[in-house]
Amino acid sequence: MRILVATDAWRPQVNGVVRTYERLEAELRDLGAEMELLSPAEFRTVPCPTYPEISLALPGFRHVHERIAALRPDAIHIATEGPVGWMTRRWCRRHGVPFTTSFHTRFPEYLRARFRLPMTWTYAAQRRFHNAGAGLMVASSSMADELRARGFKRLMPWTRGVDTELFRPRPARVFGEAPVFLYAGRVAVEKNLEAFLRLDLPGRKVVVGAGPMLQDLSARYPDVHFTGKQTGETLATSYASADVFVFPSLTDTFGIVLLEAMASGVPVAAFPVTGPIDNVVDGVTGALDEDLRKACLEALELDRTRVRDHARQFTWEAAARLFLDNIEDALFAAQGRLAPARSLRLARRPRSA
Repeated sequence: MRILVATDAWRPQVNGVVRTYERLEAELRDLGAEMELLSPAEFRTVPCPTYPEISLALPGFRHVHERIAALRPDAIHIATEGPVGWMTRRWCRRHGVPFTTSFHTRFPEYLRARFRLPMTWTYAAQRRFHNAGAGLMVASSSMADELRARGFKRLMPWTRGVDTELFRPRPARVFGEAPVFLYAGRVAVEKNLEAFLRLDLPGRKVVVGAGPMLQDLSARYPDVHFTGKQTGETLATSYASADVFVFPSLTDTFGIVLLEAMASGVPVAAFPVTGPIDNVVDGVTGALDEDLRKACLEALELDRTRVRDHARQFTWEAAARLFLDNIEDALFAAQGRLAPARSLRLARRPRSA
């Protein structure tokens, strides 16, 4: 099966969406499926307001048409609700071709935090975008419940995985021996980082990552160690050097960094919200509490071996198989609503035992 994934998030961006599709591409190949990409790299772009490192594609509908015609994919999956996603959605609607989508980002909450834009407006746009598809993949059950209550339809579960060979316990203490409380991710307003930075904690606070608030926060919190962007072995070593992974976000839909920390044997301290409540076992792999300082101190006492063992259940192979099954279920269900000549070529794959 050849699958075209249309996404506005791709390299050189570093975020959970990019990491998801990077790993999905490799896993699908091992399962005998081929993933092709339609990304901003194929279009003229402009910098995203307040996120200049993110490139937004300018309209190029002819290119979308030519690309899809040349690829003749068996399925189309739209990963993001940006310009590339909307252009691909328009092509699919115009040609009567079913497609699936995924919900990765709480744009309504982000836009409210940055521009005070009412969430009802943005959720209405997202609902219109996704409900036109044959299936909407959602990473967590709590996020699915919320979207269902907001009128989103045809929801399908799609969890994530973690590379337990890269992210593993290591005899490393690159930030010193005192208790190290670490955050990894984008340094941006929607991550609620100051809820962590303001805490009175023993030891040291470390922030790994880049983003539009990096310069401001590093100036206002000189006692915090800001490393900037990290990837690969350097990032994995930073995780393993921490005693607690602090996740102050209130708006993430899943939180791949939670799995990366736990795979490194590092317990999580977080608020009891979507993402943490779906992936962290309170009192075993982390501490969830409305009092983040209390959660941090409780997480210090947890057994790192049990934290690591829990993370092993999240495999990228299982995530890739679920992605394929979702696409098949959604698109075959849509066939009854389409004339045969206007359907994509779908080769039914035997399900795994």
